[in-house]
Amino acid sequence: MYYIIALIALVFIVLTGIVIARLQDVLKSVKKPDAPDAVPAGNKVNGAMFLVILIFGTIAIVWSYLHSTDYYLPEASSIHGRRTDDLFWFAMGILTIPFILVNFLIFFFSWKYQYKKGNKAAFYPDNHKLELIWTIIPAIVMALLVFTGWKAWSDITSDAPRDAEVIEITGKQFNWITRYSGVKDNKLGDYNYKLIDSQNEVGIDLSDENSFDDFMGPASAIHIPANRPVLLKIRARDVLHSVFIPHMRVKMDAVPGMPTKFWFVADKTTADMRAELNDPNFNYELVCTEICGMGHFSMGTKLIVEDEASYRKWCAEQQPFLSTYPEYLAKVPENLKAKAMKFIPAGTAAPADSSTASGSAGTGSTSLR
Repeated sequence: MYYIIALIALVFIVLTGIVIARLQDVLKSVKKPDAPDAVPAGNKVNGAMFLVILIFGTIAIVWSYLHSTDYYLPEASSIHGRRTDDLFWFAMGILTIPFILVNFLIFFFSWKYQYKKGNKAAFYPDNHKLELIWTIIPAIVMALLVFTGWKAWSDITSDAPRDAEVIEITGKQFNWITRYSGVKDNKLGDYNYKLIDSQNEVGIDLSDENSFDDFMGPASAIHIPANRPVLLKIRARDVLHSVFIPHMRVKMDAVPGMPTKFWFVADKTTADMRAELNDPNFNYELVCTEICGMGHFSMGTKLIVEDEASYRKWCAEQQPFLSTYPEYLAKVPENLKAKAMKFIPAGTAAPADSSTASGSAGTGSTSLR
């Protein structure tokens, strides 16, 4: 062990000697400085270039900002979205002021104090008051930005209000599946991935009576009420997806095996936005912002925001999952079948067991094993 340590020490000593030797060669090759009165070549040109870059750089930055405004996120249509935007622009304003000031001084001083014969530089090796100022002020500003951001994020990610409309959205290659909590109790039933089949795409667990009035939304659009909290329960059935509603500032990953959520309040209906933008074809949209395969481009759907009365009317027109597929009554425990029968269309002959259920599903159904 001692021999190894000694060998390593020897290697370091040799390397140190080599570095010192090469450093001496470098120092010898450095040219002596010009005489104090000699003007460096290109001095005025280099000084003028600082002003040129300052002027044209400012013009380029302003043009880039104005040109990019058409590509910014649209005006937020949710309460938390406008709060987020206000914080963003507040932070941008706070940071832009010192950015402009510092860069202006860097380029202006480089031109103003270029080499001139007879000028001598003044050196300040330390200035405790100045160091305190440029340490304390940025610290206070950063603490303010961090605190306001933390407070907003804490509010946005807090538990949804009790009266929030609960909607489950599940991402799969390559579309979104929505499940609504019905009109009875606003409670989603449980789910189990082992129950997924070609009809029960999200694995609705019919042993939970809260699932009896759940209904599946159309693939072409997602409906939500305006001016009321909406809780999105987010899942993924296969790979990583991501729910993004630009106008609502909603962004949350859909992770396989790890349910996530996001709640928000939309305060502008689709009709309001069409009138505001004078665009009868306007629609909110929900897209996937996580590349999830070759069909990722197709993971977009309309988001229809409507007033409470219209939303309730639409919900009342939907058929619960059990009404659409009464054969799944065989999956309901015996002690809950009476409650489940309320959602089965009158005159429908419900199967008594799972084997009958698979046979009565008709063409295109799958065995409920």
